[in-house]
Amino acid sequence: QVQLVESGGRLVQAGDSLKLSCAASGHPFSNYAMGWFRQAPSKEREFVAAIGWSGESTFYADSVNGRFTVSRDNAKSTLYLQMNSLEVEDSAVYYCAASVRLGATMPSSYDAWGPGTQVTVSS
Repeated sequence: QVQLVESGGRLVQAGDSLKLSCAASGHPFSNYAMGWFRQAPSKEREFVAAIGWSGESTFYADSVNGRFTVSRDNAKSTLYLQMNSLEVEDSAVYYCAASVRLGATMPSSYDAWGPGTQVTVSS
């Protein structure tokens, strides 16, 4: 099974930009469709974005559409999430996840998860 590790989370101000990375190892990265989820304190884990095996298809939650961009570099086995115009409501632990299903939005559809990286947006 693929192993995933996120990085790039930190404290930023509202309106700032931030790019998260997710490094994959242990299994061919290109075999998986990938997703980003986030979880704020006392809230359920929610879908943020997903991308197909070669990056040709992308999917976004309404709350981030137009502000966030998901991408991948299969040669580097790395998934990215570019986040622009960050809002306080974007504060959460961000997780990357791997799935055999394209465009899945439910956490139960993902087979492997990273430990998460904290993003905090201050006003």
